[in-house]
Order: sequence, then structure tokens, then C-alpha cells
Amino acid sequence: MRDVLGELMAWWESGETIGVGTVVATFQSAPRPPGASMLVGPDETAVGSVSGGCVEGAVYELAQSVVGSGEPVLERYGVSDDDAFAVGLTCGGILDVWVEQVSRETFPELGEIAADIEAGRPVALATVIEHPDPARLGTRLVIRPDAPGAVVPDVDQDPGVQNLELRQGLSRLWSDRATDAVTDDALGLLASGTNATLTYGPDGERRGEGMRVFVWAFAPKPRLLVFGAIDFAAAVARVGSFLGYDVTVCDARPVFATASRFPDADRVVVDWPHRYLRAEQAAGSIDRRTVITVLTHDPKFDVPLLEEALRLPEVAYVGAMGSRRTHDDRMARLREAGLGDHELERLSSPIGLDLGARTPEETAISIAAEFIAGRWGGSGERLASTSGRIHQERPSPVGE
Repeated sequence: MRDVLGELMAWWESGETIGVGTVVATFQSAPRPPGASMLVGPDETAVGSVSGGCVEGAVYELAQSVVGSGEPVLERYGVSDDDAFAVGLTCGGILDVWVEQVSRETFPELGEIAADIEAGRPVALATVIEHPDPARLGTRLVIRPDAPGAVVPDVDQDPGVQNLELRQGLSRLWSDRATDAVTDDALGLLASGTNATLTYGPDGERRGEGMRVFVWAFAPKPRLLVFGAIDFAAAVARVGSFLGYDVTVCDARPVFATASRFPDADRVVVDWPHRYLRAEQAAGSIDRRTVITVLTHDPKFDVPLLEEALRLPEVAYVGAMGSRRTHDDRMARLREAGLGDHELERLSSPIGLDLGARTPEETAISIAAEFIAGRWGGSGERLASTSGRIHQERPSPVGE
């Protein structure tokens, strides 16, 4: 939806009714990921794509039908062995498409969701796309990390709005069990910025079937700040990008801090690290999801930078590379600079988990493993050596 949000909001704000088809699940080699949307506007124009062209015509016609009837539809498209001319995907994949009618009346909360997305505030939208009770279809729940549950603006009662009491009401679904289950899982998806379809029993039972809920996770990417333009930094930037982070590499030396040396970074900055971090904090660009890695192991860069980093109100992770001797020297310098035990306890140094890593790529995995464990509260132990649940009862990532 993010790619077509501008056009959608223009129609929504003008009071029009739009047909929206969204990929909610894919199998095998489907061309578009979950969350990809296509709009059918009031002037019969199509905006966006759900399959790169394979089934757009069928979804267009279905969206027009849904606009007319007001009844949402979940449709599966794939390869048909029986009819070579049937609508399907030439790539051999399968996708589920949820098609619904969107207007101010049927989706009053869209304005606030769009405002959150525009402002870079994380917000998740959960929509019931399959349920034994047809009255539950299309029910929505809006989830924000600081206020789990739906946050919906007041609208006038209108008997023509389907399921108004469900879509509007009391920041919840039809039961506490369903609300809690969907909220917990949506927060986990929001933390990772992942769209997904979740399966439950009809009332949110964890081990049941019958209800499917699609979650759009509109989350700005968490930031990974890599200080020190060295070969290890290139590997950390590459792994960080793979994990979905917005990656910045910063170094005061312009000969090393170049875009060509760090093709996986979203930006490469030439500046003194501590000065750059201070400016980013002042600009409001550092938050509790931010990961800071200090790879220079040079005191003239490290100490001023770590003074800034460890005094930040809240970040997800601060790690610094170096030998045991470098670590001891660094800690002594930081104490001389006035940092206390509470601040120094936030520092992961030497950086990373003990994987026996040797190469830059292995070291990057070691570093990433440590901040992933910190994010989700993992122990870093071998799962084979532990017992009990693999994941926590409720997703509660550190720094989210």
C-alpha cells in the first residue's frame, strides 16, 4: 500500500470510493511481495501492481465488482494445469489477493494511518481476510507500539457502513483473546518491518484455524550506524542492509569514506564520528531502535564518539571493536571522561558474540548476532543446549 498511498489518499480525501487489491500471501516464485497493492479509481484508472502484469486484468475486474457490491473478496491466483488460458502466473507462483472497497465511510482510520506513515511513525494495520463468520471479514485493527490496539477517529453512525461497530469500536476486535493475539503478533511484525498473513482459530486461538489476518507493518527502517570506513565496516553494512536496516557509514577520512567502497550503505558520510552522531541526535534521527557500531579502534575517534553514544537517552545497541588491551584502555579513557558504571554497562566491547570469527564477513555475522539477540532478548546460547519455548511468549524486542 505504501507505493500507492499518495493516489489512494487523494481519492479518499475527495470522498471517492476506490477498489483496492492487495497481495496478502505468496507461494513459490510470485513476482510481488505481500503488501503490494493495486488501486482501481473512480475514473476506472488502475494504479500500482499486484503481479507485474500476470493477473492485473482479473484483479481490475474483481475490484470493480467489489466497489459495486461492497463485499470484500479473497482470491487465489496460480497456474492452472487444466486450462492453459486460465488467469494465472507465468512464473509458476501462487498469490492470494485481498480485494476491498475503500472510502471515508468504510475506512475512516486511513487518514491517521497515512499521517503516521508520512511522519515516519511506526503503525501496523491488521485486517481479517478470512473467517467462518462473514460479518467479521474486513474488520480492522490499528496497532501502534506506544498504544497497542486500534486507534480510530470518531465517525458519525451510518447504518450503511458494514461492520461499523467492529471497525470503529473501542480499540479492539470482537474479543480480548482475538485482540491480544493479533496485537502481540502485529507488534512483532512491526518491529521487523515485515508484512504477513497470520492464522488463528475463529476467536484468535493460537493453534486453531479458520481466521486469517493480514498485517501491513508500516515501520521506518531501524538505523544502523557504522563508524570506521574499514573492511569490517563493509561487511557489517552488507549484513545490516540484508537484515533490513537503514545503513550509514561514517568516517572522518574522505579517502576511505567513499560510496564505491560501501555499495550496500544507504549513505556514506565524511565527518568526525562524534560530531555526526551529535548532529543526528539533535535532528531527532536517533531512536531506541538505532544500532551503533564503532569499528575504528582508534582512541582519537572512539573515545569522543562513545562519550556521545553512551550518554544518549536510549538506543538499541552500542558496540565497539578492539582487542582486550584496546578495550581496557578505552574503558579507562571513558572513565576519565566522566562516564559512570551505568553508562559503561551499555557498551558491548569487545563487540560481537563468540563465534570464533576470523574474516570480516564472519565478524559481521558475530556483530549482527549480538544486536539481534539484544533486540529480541535472546541469550545467544545454542538452542540445542536450552529447553522450553524457543521464542518469548509475547514479542517484546528490546528497544521497540
